[in-house]
Amino acid sequence: MTEYRYELKIPRARVAVLIGKDGSVKKEIETETKTKLDIDSKEGDVFVSGEDALGLYVTRDIIKAIGRGFNPEFALLLLKQDYIFESTSLNDYAGKSQDTLLRLKGRVIGKEGKARGVMEELTDCHICVYGKTIGIVGLAENVGIAKQAVDMLLTGSSHANVYKFLEKKRRESKRKKGLEM
Repeated sequence: MTEYRYELKIPRARVAVLIGKDGSVKKEIETETKTKLDIDSKEGDVFVSGEDALGLYVTRDIIKAIGRGFNPEFALLLLKQDYIFESTSLNDYAGKSQDTLLRLKGRVIGKEGKARGVMEELTDCHICVYGKTIGIVGLAENVGIAKQAVDMLLTGSSHANVYKFLEKKRRESKRKKGLEM
């Protein structure tokens, strides 16, 4: 059998989260995905190896999600079929301006986390704003909608318009599910 190997880099501040208390998160990832993780905690380098290409792919997404600020509990949702991780770089919207970066993060998070909370509730996704990225974990069809909503906020749409868009998408989804039953 062929062994595959990936190398990833995550922020050093997130290494302890990836390892978990007494190595619990690392062990769970290895057990669930049939992979082996070697973590260089000084550099933030993570080496993933295993024989199952799909297991490696899922492991890579879980590590990326934890590296992008997600709680391991949410990142491990990626073990479920149809769950995906998507991330958006704020540099694509803010350019080099630190002030613009902070303003955009603020738009996505909202006052006391309201905007992010509403988007999470209407899309059934988990959204994490960390560093210069916005990460989304959820069912594939919902992540696409959440990503579109985040993009709308980052390009200047009002919060009210984004919420209306999300409510419309949610109604369409419920109607479609109602027809399938």
